[in-house]
Amino acid sequence: MAKRDYYEVLMVAKTATEDDVKKAYRKLAMQHHPDRNHGDAEASEKFKEATEAYEVLIVAERRERYDRFGHAGLEGMGAGGFQGHADLGDIFGDLLGSFFGGGGRQQRRGPQGGRDVQVILDITLLEAAKGIKRSVAVQREDHCEPCGGTGAKAGTRPANCKRCGGQGVVIQKQGFFQVQTTCRSCSGQGVVITDPCPTCRGNGRVSSKRTIEVEIPPGVDTGDRIRFSGLGDAGDPAGPRGDLEFALRVKEHSFFQREGQHLICKWPVTFSQAALGATIEITTLVGQKVNYEIAKGIQSNEMIRLAGHGMPARQNGRKGDLHIQVVIDTPQNLSAEQEALFRKLAELEKAQTGAPHKKSIFAQLKTWLTDAEKK
Repeated sequence: MAKRDYYEVLMVAKTATEDDVKKAYRKLAMQHHPDRNHGDAEASEKFKEATEAYEVLIVAERRERYDRFGHAGLEGMGAGGFQGHADLGDIFGDLLGSFFGGGGRQQRRGPQGGRDVQVILDITLLEAAKGIKRSVAVQREDHCEPCGGTGAKAGTRPANCKRCGGQGVVIQKQGFFQVQTTCRSCSGQGVVITDPCPTCRGNGRVSSKRTIEVEIPPGVDTGDRIRFSGLGDAGDPAGPRGDLEFALRVKEHSFFQREGQHLICKWPVTFSQAALGATIEITTLVGQKVNYEIAKGIQSNEMIRLAGHGMPARQNGRKGDLHIQVVIDTPQNLSAEQEALFRKLAELEKAQTGAPHKKSIFAQLKTWLTDAEKK
């Protein structure tokens, strides 16, 4: 199976800063770490995938190579092939503190909150420009009703874990040191279920769907996030729910390209419009018709600018500009009358050797040839 794009894995934009990359990875690592998801193969794979993406995007040289060549540019080049390294120390310091209590004291964990739910939400460039309300069906975990979220069959209760004595952690002594780890028998809960609920099979939670109304403001970009507190997975019966987060991904447009708040496009003009000047009608991304007076003698690939017709800023709504590259549209399938007119024009051009544009081109060529002979 082909590898996913590293930016997509971490759900960050290609313009993400080092801090953005660290925050995104820390969140995924906390969510999918194997010590929090015993026996969950899918979570383990997501953790490995996120770690691999982080180790590339956090190191400038690796990231630059990946941006230029993709996954192929990293083949056969391990960490020793790059200068610098991905420092996971601060990341896993947080993880260790979360998993092992941080202080080394024997303590039973309290009710655990639910996991955060992350959903990638694809929108169009037009939707990003105008803003949109979207109804999204979200898969999440709710408490199992028959057992009230305990995982134990109705009428029974979980029993204290014998391995950890109900503490949720196991302490192992090695010489002068002692290491505290989460009890694997009860996954740190301090209790085990001897008679599981048949509905949830002892999990305490069941999968469910909920439709969420998401209001996406104008000006969002790929990597932006919209967060809803307390709408994620259910936790322990007395624990809080996790959060729900939508990671936005703006699709590429077939005509307009985005660069921050600015938009770029190409616009065709005819030979006669370019030579004589004309008023052309330009349609913006949001469908607005704008008249623009192009100058007489405009050249192909020249840029014109429509101020305030780009993307709005999410913070204040101020719009960027629309930059338009002029493209001279060469006519095809000429009628007999058009062909006759162009032949007449060609004769005039042949006779008119002093045309300013021709003088400019020939002057540049003569200068270049003269300089080449001197070398």
